[in-house]
Amino acid sequence: MTRSRSESGEQALPESSGGAVPRRLVVVGQGYVGLPLAVRAVEAGYHVIGYDTDKNRIDLLRRGGSFIDDVSGETVASMLATGRYEPTDDAALMAGFDVVVVSVPTPLRDGAPDLSYIEAAAVEIGPHLSPGCCVVLESTTYPGTTEDVFIPILESSGPLRAGRDFRVGYSPERIDPSNRRWGLRNTPKVVSGLDAGSLDAVSAFYRDIVDELVPVATIREAELTKLFENTFRHVNIALVNELAMYCHGLGIDVWSVVDAAASKPFGFMKFTPGPGVGGHCLPIDPSYLQWQVQRSVGRTFRFIDIANDINEHMPDYVVDRVTAHLNERSRSIRDSAILLVGLSYKSNSGDARQSPALDVARRLADRGARLSAADPLIDPMYVPSFIELVEMTEERVDRSDLVLVLTDHDDLDWDLLESRASRVLDTRNRLADPAVDRL
Repeated sequence: MTRSRSESGEQALPESSGGAVPRRLVVVGQGYVGLPLAVRAVEAGYHVIGYDTDKNRIDLLRRGGSFIDDVSGETVASMLATGRYEPTDDAALMAGFDVVVVSVPTPLRDGAPDLSYIEAAAVEIGPHLSPGCCVVLESTTYPGTTEDVFIPILESSGPLRAGRDFRVGYSPERIDPSNRRWGLRNTPKVVSGLDAGSLDAVSAFYRDIVDELVPVATIREAELTKLFENTFRHVNIALVNELAMYCHGLGIDVWSVVDAAASKPFGFMKFTPGPGVGGHCLPIDPSYLQWQVQRSVGRTFRFIDIANDINEHMPDYVVDRVTAHLNERSRSIRDSAILLVGLSYKSNSGDARQSPALDVARRLADRGARLSAADPLIDPMYVPSFIELVEMTEERVDRSDLVLVLTDHDDLDWDLLESRASRVLDTRNRLADPAVDRL
């Protein structure tokens, strides 16, 4: 492993590069991955072109606004003030780059990887390639994408060839929104290159950005690394989710079991149950690996099939528990007033992508429940029309037949819920009162 030149904590955005001409970086995609990278690169002294095809997003960034939790509007304004951050939807401004990093979405379409955003990015980048420049793909994808799809499109734009004339590598993103311990800078960065020169160029760039590099021998190894990381999490979350269902049937406290097992200092990693999985990685990445295995070797990855089945049905299990809780109080779901606590996919984040809380809400609404929700972080535009977004007040709690904790943001009145424990179903083990019904 190699170390970057900086081992200190986050630094303030520098106002100038000390008279030297800063290296020109293009970050294609200004979302949850690309925008934090742009911030860090400006901190490191780069001149950053933040390119995105979403004009509304670019207009917001130009005004000094932000739409993600990990980058504040104040940070964007500070970047703009340096004169070294240019958000744009004009691909012509890519011209003259030294490094370009592609961090665009790679969704699933009908169970197959959709590489259209990667392909479009390569088309936009191609005309601006120059001898000695470096191109890095960060988007999550299956092994072979960089060499079989991305590079051929880059090369189709002109006579320059990857490895010979310009450098190409793959470095999987490891962004974990709202993680207060591990951010872009201090999370080890896997890097790879098409050849030795490409690996050197990719490594040289990321040494300016992160504290620790993890080089791997081939691009395909780096692509598979990301899929394996998240499949590992997905499978282990499924294991503990199934354990939770098993424990409830036996009258055993699953949370106590998990905590006790976590006391073992070797051979165990703690995962906790919940209402399902969400975010930009876990519900999708294992399916990329499954698709690749089926296509390449003609078989299925059995662990992924099992994990998908368990995690995808956790919202159904939560609804079953809601039904049982209400039945014990002679209530049915239909026409019951249910207050949902948290709608985003993880605590202390407003990110609603693939949120299991929204899956639970849809199932409850389909059964006739009257739904309100308290979530101080989620953007109201992501809240379905069948949910009333409210503040969590004493009156609101008392008017609810059930309070269902789905996402445990710190910025909520947990003492209030403790005081009304008998009407609470907690899927996150946030409340300690014995009267709380827990997953």
